[in-house]
Parts: sequence; C-alpha cells; structure tokens
Amino acid sequence: MLYDDNPTLVGIQKEIDESKQGEVFFDERPVDKLSNGKHFYIESYGCQMNFSDSEIVASILSEIGYGATRDIESADLILINTCSIREKAEETVRKRLRIFDKMKQQRPGTMVGVLGCMAERLKKKFLEEEKLVDMVVGPDAYRDLPNLVAGAEDGEKGVNVFLSREETYADISPLRLDGNGVTAFISIMRGCDNMCSFCVVPFTRGRERSRDAFSIVAEATELYERGYREVTLLGQNVDSYKWENPETSKVVNFAQLLEMTALVHPDLRIRFSTSHPKDITDEVLHTIAKYENICNYIHLPVQSGNSQVLDRMNRTYDRAWYMERVQSIYRIIPDCAISSDIITGFCGETEEEHQDTLSMMEFAHYSMSYMFAYSERPGTPAAKKFKDDVPEGVKKRRLDEVIRLQNQLSYKHNLADIGKTFKVLIEGDSKRSDQEFNAAIRKIK
Repeated sequence: MLYDDNPTLVGIQKEIDESKQGEVFFDERPVDKLSNGKHFYIESYGCQMNFSDSEIVASILSEIGYGATRDIESADLILINTCSIREKAEETVRKRLRIFDKMKQQRPGTMVGVLGCMAERLKKKFLEEEKLVDMVVGPDAYRDLPNLVAGAEDGEKGVNVFLSREETYADISPLRLDGNGVTAFISIMRGCDNMCSFCVVPFTRGRERSRDAFSIVAEATELYERGYREVTLLGQNVDSYKWENPETSKVVNFAQLLEMTALVHPDLRIRFSTSHPKDITDEVLHTIAKYENICNYIHLPVQSGNSQVLDRMNRTYDRAWYMERVQSIYRIIPDCAISSDIITGFCGETEEEHQDTLSMMEFAHYSMSYMFAYSERPGTPAAKKFKDDVPEGVKKRRLDEVIRLQNQLSYKHNLADIGKTFKVLIEGDSKRSDQEFNAAIRKIK
C-alpha cells in the first residue's frame, strides 16, 4: 500500500508509486496473432500487482487481435485497472469513467471496461445504476476477456468477478511495459489469507494460491536473456508461498524459490515484496545472506507498534514477535535495510499506543516507511466490528509525528552510507540530464 503526502518516499520505488498511477500500457511490438486492426487502451492504478496484471491482460487481448495504444482517441476498447485500497483511488477511477463515458457518446461503438479490485464491490453501480461501462472483470477472470469483449461488441453487458482458488496465470507470458528494459516484476502468488481487519484485499483478490515454481524460474530466465537485470517477486504475502509439485509431491517454499531464482544468473538481481512478520523465516534470511544477487532489503509492514492495536487489526503477531523478527534480520543480514507500513489513528488507538509505534520505529530503524492515517474501507471486518473513533485532527497530528521521525531515521541511513562504495544497477539516463544516470534508487550489496 502507499499513502499520500509522504516526504520520505521521494526517489524511492514504492509498492504504489504515485508517478505510475494512471500509467498507460503500451507495447511497441505489432500484434502478430489475429490482427484485426483494433486497439485497446488501459490505465492502471494501485499496487504493482495491478500493473503486473495489466501486462497479463495485454497478452490475452493480443491473442484476439487487439494491439495496445497510448492514444485513447483511437482505442476501440478502453480499460481501467482499479484499486480499492484507498478512497482516493476509487474517486480517481470514477472521474476517469465519466470522461470515458463522454468519449463513448462521441464515438459510438467504443467499449469501456473496469478491471481489478473495484470490480466485485462496485459491479452493480458501474453496470446497472451508473451505466458507465460495458464489462466488469475481476482479477481472477481475465481469461474470460475474449468472451466478454465479443459480447460487448454485440451490445451485451458482461460481468465476471469470480474469485478462483486455482488461477495464477502461470502459463501466460506477460507483455512487458518495457519502460526501461532493465527491471521487471514477476507475480509468484495471488490472493491473501491473512484477513487483517482493515484490509479489503482478501475480498477483492480471493484466497492465497501459489504459482508453479518452474514457470517462475522460466520467466526470470527469459527476462535475463532479454537483457533485464533485476526482477521483483510479487505477492500479497510472499513468505507464505508454497507450491507442491504434482508429479513428485515435493513442496517448494519461499526460501527455496528465492534460491532457485537467484541461481538463474549471478548478474540477475532479486527483490521481493511483500513480507508478513508472522511468516518470514530464518531460512529466508539465510538465503538472502547466502546470495550476493538477492538484495539486502526487506519490506516488513508493522502497521502499529502496540500489541493491543495489532490484535484489533488481526495481524496475528504482537510487539514482541515483531521485535524478535527485526533482531533476527539484523543478526543474519547485518547491513539489511528494513522498510515498513504504518497506520495512525486506527480504531480505539490511544496516545500511549501511538507512542509504542514511534518507539518501534526507532527500534527497527526503518530506512523508509509508507505512512498514512486510518481510513475506514466499506465491507472490512474493522468497519463492521469497530468504531472509527479517533478524531481526524488527532490522526493527522499522529501521522505528522510518524513522518517527522521517519525523516530523521531515513537521514541517518543516508549519513551512514557516506564514504561507502556500492554496486549499483543503472536503469537509464536521469530525467534531469543525459549526463547523469538513474541509479541511486537501486543500491545493491
């Protein structure tokens, strides 16, 4: 998750990168299947999983002869890949859909579809009440796009928001955004079983299921052979990755998958996101320490530093457990950078509980954090069980305190790097000058 107005995040790759919100998919290669001269335009919002899903959608659409375009005016099919994690994201999507609706009126025959996490929760509003779209497709139903598009071409409204217990899209080769041809994302699992009380993800993306380990390694190998030099393994909770080989019944866990991916090539850098404190094991930490090409960085969301708040959040760990995991990280990987997610003003949070979060930040010495004030999301357990009773002014003041502390911690991290030499991965020329490289955000061991 990403949270607004966060000054510690400048120049840092985020799970939700504001600079990428609304980014339009485009692939330079011509449609080489059933070329019918039609084009799709897709905007993506939310976390990196959504951007990865847009590449899967692009691959599926290419099979039925739809090519990608950045020119919305020439698109036969307009898609918006949505996020429900924040109210702001939903407001943005609604504004865009109204603009798309005007374009439909000007260009009869243009089709509009909503994809992703907002599909299940708002399908009735989009299709029946507001009549803004022709199709609504959930994150597990992208294979049905050819049928839904065909129906929309015939004037039918289509919806498929079925949540699968098996779908991983393991056999689909995503069409890459190819923004820099250096870094790429590989989805290793889908869904989430954790049921944190504040989170909508289990309801929008379904239960956890892990992708075939060999297909992940094959994708990483193919990316390296195409010139990519860094991959990020994606999942709502990568540490719970667990795939059983149907032929041998051997189980591959996340530590083993990390090693398999690291062995693709020593020059292929490996990152992953996101870890859950209840699941990250010493085996994972020792694997990171073992391989030079697995980056010494772990995103370990704490959400709150107080055990009672964590219990209300249903995070399934307490303050002591989290602190032990942090100690283990620094013991096994001394120069590891740890980042976090922090929520201020969760239901019932007292001033003393807030102070526990500040002390946890100092204890963990986060290199950066994604920080935001609690905002109730409809349909979550927290919305049903707890009262959102912390005044907005108090939430904002506590958030300001968290941000100020994180700025200090981030500054100390930067000071500690002065005089050191690092191997860096150059992504391309700086936007400011072709005399400078864009490499600072990709520090390697």
